[in-house]
Amino acid sequence: MNATAVPTLATPNLLQRLPGLLLAVTVALVALGLGRVVPLIGGPVFGIVLGILVRNTVSPGGTYTPGIQFAGKQVLQWSIIALGFGLSLNQVAKTGLESLSVTLVTMTVAFLAAWALGRALGVHDKLKILIGVGTAICGGSAIAAVTPIIKPDEHDTAFAISTIFLFNLVAVLLFPLLGHMLHLSDLGFGLWAGTAINDTSSVVAAGYSFSKQAGDYATIVKLTRATLIIPICLVLALATAWKQKKQGATDFSLRRIFPWFILWFLVASAVRTAGLVPVAIQPALHMAAEFLIIVALTAIGLSANLRKMASTGARPILLGLGVWAAVSVSSLLVQLVIGQL
Repeated sequence: MNATAVPTLATPNLLQRLPGLLLAVTVALVALGLGRVVPLIGGPVFGIVLGILVRNTVSPGGTYTPGIQFAGKQVLQWSIIALGFGLSLNQVAKTGLESLSVTLVTMTVAFLAAWALGRALGVHDKLKILIGVGTAICGGSAIAAVTPIIKPDEHDTAFAISTIFLFNLVAVLLFPLLGHMLHLSDLGFGLWAGTAINDTSSVVAAGYSFSKQAGDYATIVKLTRATLIIPICLVLALATAWKQKKQGATDFSLRRIFPWFILWFLVASAVRTAGLVPVAIQPALHMAAEFLIIVALTAIGLSANLRKMASTGARPILLGLGVWAAVSVSSLLVQLVIGQL
């Protein structure tokens, strides 16, 4: 059995990834051009929308899957690291501390809402945890991190990821419009997007669709929030070990769940802080980071199967909607109270 499973677990090589990467880059170039023509929408939003349209009309075959998956995960991480070259450590530390109070409140609201609303809707515990963690911290990455700890079945994981992705997509399209309607400042919108949108790619897309300053701020807020997956996973591992004794947390690995790209983001920021990045190349680095973001979001769109999302059922979607709405409103209310809007 193990011998037959090895080929499916092998890491795809560059040649296998090339078709999907070329597809993502090609669509991303179109999105970049459209973003220049319609800057209010921006390249990142065009990327994810065009990706979804291609995926659900042309339906690229399995040959494209390795490259699309690589672009949606690894290229996104590269884009975040590239953004680090444009941000000083002082700015990163200042933003992280400024956003921590809002982040902690929205996380608490997310878990309480998932528990209460999930109970009212009759959603079982593991699915509540997956949707709650995905909404509170970092979407699909958080769901992937807690899955080996709580061990849900694949059906639950698919439900949660589809639900989270649905509201990621809605947030990318809706948040910038709402931000302008509410007359939020760049920092106010960045803090709102960074604390109320769950997936890193969606935070980046929404932030930079609003403004560059909002995008920079939202990215740091989101990366600060993403690191909280570590204590959350530790708590879940301890709770699972206590509840299931022999089976709980046997394959838990801090090294596996740690978001290493955040560490490299800080290294890039340290290089910038030390004055090792020439001023002349900083605009080029930002443009490179922007295009990598569009490529990653295009790939995420190319992975979105609308039929599967529609078949996940009403209760998980209602749970995701309720938790997402609670987090979004609580983030704005906390900012209003502390005067950061």
